[in-house]
Amino acid sequence: MLKKNAPEKHGFDAKRLNRLDAFLKERYLDSGKLPNAQILVSRNGEIVHFSSQGPAREGSSTPIDEGSIFRIASMTKPVTSVAFMMLVEEGKVAVDTPVHHVLPEFKDIGVYSGGGAGVPFVTRPTSEPMRMLDLLRHTSGLTYGFQNRGNVDAAYRAGRIEDWHGGYDLDGFVGELGKLPLEFSPGEAWNYSVSTDVLGAVVQRVSGMPLDRYFEEKIFAPLKMHDTGFTVPESKADRLTDCYRWAGPAEGRVMLDRAEDSAWRRPPKLLSGGGGLVSTALDYHRFCLMCANGGELDGARLLGRKTLELMTLNHLPGQSDLASLSQSLFSETQNAGIGFGLGFAVTRDVAKAMIPGSAGEYYWGGMFSTAFFIDPVEKLHAVFMTQTSPSWLHPIRRELKTLIYSSLV
Repeated sequence: MLKKNAPEKHGFDAKRLNRLDAFLKERYLDSGKLPNAQILVSRNGEIVHFSSQGPAREGSSTPIDEGSIFRIASMTKPVTSVAFMMLVEEGKVAVDTPVHHVLPEFKDIGVYSGGGAGVPFVTRPTSEPMRMLDLLRHTSGLTYGFQNRGNVDAAYRAGRIEDWHGGYDLDGFVGELGKLPLEFSPGEAWNYSVSTDVLGAVVQRVSGMPLDRYFEEKIFAPLKMHDTGFTVPESKADRLTDCYRWAGPAEGRVMLDRAEDSAWRRPPKLLSGGGGLVSTALDYHRFCLMCANGGELDGARLLGRKTLELMTLNHLPGQSDLASLSQSLFSETQNAGIGFGLGFAVTRDVAKAMIPGSAGEYYWGGMFSTAFFIDPVEKLHAVFMTQTSPSWLHPIRRELKTLIYSSLV
């Protein structure tokens, strides 16, 4: 049974904190914008609020609960980043290691200067080599095909580079990416991209273990995250929720991935360190606790305290923020006052961000509208779960953070 602690004992006004549930029901569930909503709030390592609303599956009255399994999409990225930093601590690789030292497929990669759409690409040499740092902070020059911005991401789509059940495993994925140009020279701009998927390939090569096995043995088992992985086993298939997408005002919310025949019920060919995991709110809570505790949870230490401190600093060039550096049409964050660390967005300037919070807070979200944040100043973190794409459709993350912080007394 889930143990919840009295909010008042951890500095919350319980009545204010309970407004979260009414807000979610009125604004998002009754309106049909979201199929369901689950939120966990923790302070000082204790859960002070946990609620679930809405059905787990279409046509069913069975509600989501603490055992419900969600596709967490880009909330996979912090897990992959932690995996990489564990290898850094073992001395097997470094943050400033050139990527081509581990992935030789990237040795001669160039920067786009022309071509595409049936015409051979023209490239120029990179100003600096792509480093692991660039993968961690999304300054690699790589992109996402679904951004639909130009000839490079069109080539990603044409090659089905991001198709988890397509023709490529991680090695093949890296090989295909190495044939395509970068959008900019590494370190010169920020673009949300497949960088963390490439980082997953680095973890696999450096560790000598398949990425899914590395995650399971080195992260999930030690943290007792027993419901997290790239595939939902048959024994847990009844706990997987339906997943939807917004098809516009005329059609509204439509089915994207039905739980009964979900793609996540069969192993993917491409193990996506950028977005492939499923998890539960309670499992991801344990991941957040590990981070908040400086790399350790219940006697299992994944990282050293100073490594977590390094990861949650702003690593953008010139200590800039995303508002000045981003070339992305999409990311899982607002831009003003927000820096980027080694796997997380990091709040630099609360006033510029215009959302209550703390300098040094770090967070990320996923395409299906899941999200988390960790505030080391207030010893506070939260995990939000639902299943509707795209994540930028509603300002729910901003709203939830505002409600949570307004409950602190």
